[in-house]
Amino acid sequence: MLQIIQKGTGSNLIKRRQKDLLAGQRNQMARRKIVHTSALQIDAPPTSPITSKSYVHGVSKIQLLSKTLNQCLEETTHRNPEQEALVFATEGIRKTFAQFKQDVEQAAAGLLALGLKKGDRLGMWGPNKYEWVLMQFATAQAGIILVSVNPAYQAHELEFVLRKVSCKALVFPTQFKTQRYYEILKKVCPELEQSSPGAIKSKRLPDLSIVITLDSKLPGTITMDDVMQAGDSSHKKQLQDIQKTLDCKEPINIQFTSGTTGSPKGATLSHYNIVNNAYLIGIRMRCSSRETRCCLPVPLYHCLGSVGGCMLMAVHGVSLVFPSRSFEAKAALKAVDHEKCTHIHGTPTMFIDMLAQADFDNYNISTLQGGVIAGSTVPPEVIKKIMKKMNMQEMVVAYGTTENSPVTFMGFPQDNISQKTETVGCIFPHTEAKIEDPDTGKVLPLNTPGELQIRGYCVMLGYWADPQKTGEVLSDEQWYKTGDIAILDEYGYCKIVGRCRDMIIRGGENIYPAELEQFLHTHPKIQEVQVVGVKDERMGEEICACIRVKEGEECTTEEIKAFCKGKIAHFKTPRYIVFVKDFPLTVSGKIQKYKLREQMEKQLQL
Repeated sequence: MLQIIQKGTGSNLIKRRQKDLLAGQRNQMARRKIVHTSALQIDAPPTSPITSKSYVHGVSKIQLLSKTLNQCLEETTHRNPEQEALVFATEGIRKTFAQFKQDVEQAAAGLLALGLKKGDRLGMWGPNKYEWVLMQFATAQAGIILVSVNPAYQAHELEFVLRKVSCKALVFPTQFKTQRYYEILKKVCPELEQSSPGAIKSKRLPDLSIVITLDSKLPGTITMDDVMQAGDSSHKKQLQDIQKTLDCKEPINIQFTSGTTGSPKGATLSHYNIVNNAYLIGIRMRCSSRETRCCLPVPLYHCLGSVGGCMLMAVHGVSLVFPSRSFEAKAALKAVDHEKCTHIHGTPTMFIDMLAQADFDNYNISTLQGGVIAGSTVPPEVIKKIMKKMNMQEMVVAYGTTENSPVTFMGFPQDNISQKTETVGCIFPHTEAKIEDPDTGKVLPLNTPGELQIRGYCVMLGYWADPQKTGEVLSDEQWYKTGDIAILDEYGYCKIVGRCRDMIIRGGENIYPAELEQFLHTHPKIQEVQVVGVKDERMGEEICACIRVKEGEECTTEEIKAFCKGKIAHFKTPRYIVFVKDFPLTVSGKIQKYKLREQMEKQLQL
């Protein structure tokens, strides 16, 4: 099974994965006869059935790219030097591709001047700021591995991830909202205040030597301004030499899973993983055929932001607009209005909150055409509202996991309304998917729920320094077990019906929360709903519906139960209905169902 060594660049892992990829290409040729995929060759929606069982393979004439992040940025800058690449609305920052590329080279040379080397890990910890994107590309140019650190992490979580990946450098702002980053770091690195900048010796974080702050100079730290001034001609020459040694199959990013089901793991991704995922996202969205200005309210720490946003910019020349440092519904609408955005990428909760704004009709969002909604199950009613009220006729739902770089299924802009509202679209090119019976390991018939598994270019190299966890999700044949329960139809469209762990087993009946959530969303007073299973002595589990009602509305338990009667099977009617003001969320906007379940069991005294 894959091993990621804790020190160094993980070269053993790379060699193994390169062999796997070559073997996968040979297998791909052999498998082309299994599924009729002519409809997928130009990445268009299939017009006739393409599969007879729950297996699909995105065979395509589209060639995958063998490029590094920097090569993509260079080519796009060469094509569009004066086009706007990045707009940070709250910071008043605007950068053309030429300006951004120049900043990236200066920052990369500065990192080398500080003593960082190819294969070292640098943690980026904080909200959406220009320097986040700058570090993503500067580290990649220098062969340094960027570690995406959750901006909401407290001291013990920070210590866990920094130790796990042997982080040598950490970059953050002094403070954002209630997060005092410098003070939090001092709790696990008390030596910081007495250390010389760039030469920290920490007992609990033995690998950490460099701390870079984005705004103010603090004891033991180097400022980002210092980094930008540090590189000279010798470091730029060193940078050019490193460029010649970079391999697109090498690790370039460690993204810690958001912890919706427990402790985070460091999914290790290569240039090849994320460059090609962004490439295929852009092709399916038809970004290359027109000028695209994308509003990005999602956090950069999350793969929807860093890959579905920043990499989309570098590969397809998309202009990115960041409305605020963390999600604010009003700021996102204002950014679309002022910057004439054509697309928005966000989670369902973000779109729900934008639609709920009292002054929604005051914003001119007529320039919107489409966007991506991802991160959790999307109720059909929400998608219909987005398409109607936000003018997003080309909206697509995307499905993926951090471990798959992230997107593996995605709709087409031209899909019909039922495909947009009831599925997560079709498999990406160069990607395989199957739905297995978790108990027997057999591929299931069409339209039968089972565990979704993925194989292809997109699968992570492994969890950093965690071969055991890697082995639990990645088979010897390189199938990644998503842990999601899905259904596949004969056209290759996929429907996610829940998590293996989220599935409620009530008295022997399998109940999928997503199905109930979609049904309850049709109630006129419900703004958002999450369904979880809670303990029950007699039935094993009972259904608990946690409901946010629309502003100004009042609703009762009896009203909801009456709404369910005669419309869904009696055993699917929630036993418990709890009205809530909000849900426990990760920083990327995903609802933490395990925490919600714990809260409900405590509140209901079960």
